[in-house]
Amino acid sequence: MTYDVYDSDKRKLLSALCHGSIFISAALVSIGIPIAVLLVSDDPVVKENATESLNFHINLWIYGVIFGILTIVLIGWPLLGLLGIVNFVMPIIGIVKVLNNPDQSFRYPFIFRIL
Repeated sequence: MTYDVYDSDKRKLLSALCHGSIFISAALVSIGIPIAVLLVSDDPVVKENATESLNFHINLWIYGVIFGILTIVLIGWPLLGLLGIVNFVMPIIGIVKVLNNPDQSFRYPFIFRIL
């Protein structure tokens, strides 16, 4: 979807902030920023990016718990390593995509969309 009515710079900033919030903190701040942006912004693209960012963070937490439990049988350790790489790389890709094309929201691959 494309929307041309809203400010492009504001859209870039808020969308990149949602995707990059995982780098600020892995706890409550990482979901607090997208929730705040979701509630404050009236831009549909920014809301889509905030929702997608929330879904990604929730998925990371769920996978982290599951892989943490799987460390008992040793398969969890490489999966936690892979999750750490995904946790670092995918938000960077999201930030680059929303900065290059602010009129389109970024969708993370291979996640469950809860919200």
